[in-house]
Amino acid sequence: MRADAARRPISLALRVTVLVGLSTTLLLLAFAWGVERSIELHFARMDLDSMASTWRSVDAALILRDPAQRQHRLRDAVGERSDLVLRVRDADGRLLFASGGPALPAAGVPASRTPELDALQLWQAGGHSWRGVVLRAAGGERVVLARAIDFHLHYLERLRSALWAGTLLASLISVLLARLAVQQGNAPLRRISARMRDIGSEHLDARIDPAQVPVELADLVAAFNAMLERIERGYERLRGVSVDIAHELRTPVTNLRTQTQVALSRAREVDAYREVLYSNLEEFERMSAMISDMLFLAQTEHAQPAHDDVELAAEVRALFEYFEAWADEQGVALQLRGGDARVRGDRTMLRRALSNLLRNAVHHSVRGAAVDVTLAADAQRVRVEVCNAGAAIAPEHLPRLFERFYRADSSRRRNGEGAGLGLAIVKSIVELHRGTVAVRSADGRTYFSFELPAPRRG
Repeated sequence: MRADAARRPISLALRVTVLVGLSTTLLLLAFAWGVERSIELHFARMDLDSMASTWRSVDAALILRDPAQRQHRLRDAVGERSDLVLRVRDADGRLLFASGGPALPAAGVPASRTPELDALQLWQAGGHSWRGVVLRAAGGERVVLARAIDFHLHYLERLRSALWAGTLLASLISVLLARLAVQQGNAPLRRISARMRDIGSEHLDARIDPAQVPVELADLVAAFNAMLERIERGYERLRGVSVDIAHELRTPVTNLRTQTQVALSRAREVDAYREVLYSNLEEFERMSAMISDMLFLAQTEHAQPAHDDVELAAEVRALFEYFEAWADEQGVALQLRGGDARVRGDRTMLRRALSNLLRNAVHHSVRGAAVDVTLAADAQRVRVEVCNAGAAIAPEHLPRLFERFYRADSSRRRNGEGAGLGLAIVKSIVELHRGTVAVRSADGRTYFSFELPAPRRG
């Protein structure tokens, strides 16, 4: 039990909840990262624009020849801003100008001619964070220009914390909402399951209306209704077969019991006992034949037929030879019409189907008539038809002739008739070979036929 539980698949509700939770969390994280990155980039552009304006003033001041004027113009470019650092060195590395603020570690940074976004650097100095650039003036001077960004970083930190908290809260809410939505979405499944549990052998006629379930479950409900219909038909057929078997066995068992009781009621001659035994033997043989036919029907319902190359004309001729003596005794001729007709199937089963049809036709044919077997084939189907002259069968009996134990004339149950399984066996064999059976009766002639798929060519 524990091993089975360990291998049990994860529930659909948990799968959907986890998937929605993960998807929502990832989307929110991506959104938060995008917002943070966008604001950070916005601050960097603001700092770059500010430093670009200062650089234009610094670059113009460095062109001046007079050192005093140059110093004055550089101080004007920086002004009194404590958040701005300016360091200027000549080509030999001598410091030409330094504003307030700490020295920045910019020694190994390559210099560019103009401030660009890709050239921005981040430094930590004097207990503050700085964003700046290293520039080279027209005269070869090396300029370090930076701006304090503590306010920006503090804002980004608070924003990051708010975004993470919002993401976590939104993820939890989305998971709870997904769980609630899944539970509500599974409500129709629970109702269907409850309805299914109420269906038993006494209520196989119950159905679930596909119009009362969501469209996603309509196919499931339709398939369940179709399955239930098949089960109902099978159950009714099984119940009918059970009743028919009990009815068929009741008469011979009653005969056997009655004959045995009469034989034992008083002492009799040996010939009298022999006659009773012969009579009992006939009943036993009839019961044995019925049981064999029932077993054969049960086997054909789940059997896999062989794929022999069966030449139907040869099989019919072989059966003519087998039935010839009995047909002569009945005064019935056997005739074969049609040419080559080949099928792929189980030779033994198809021979039995043909035998049952021939036996049925000879038995019900009038004396002096003929039983005609007609074979026809085309590219799609192979047709076999067995015709005999005799009493017409009423139209109301025709649809039921292939049912088990059914006889059009119930008065002939014990007059040498079989158990009423011969035609049912024919239908079972033909349907096992993906074929169809048919019967018609008119003008004193009865036609039993079946069609099978023609074998593929090539």
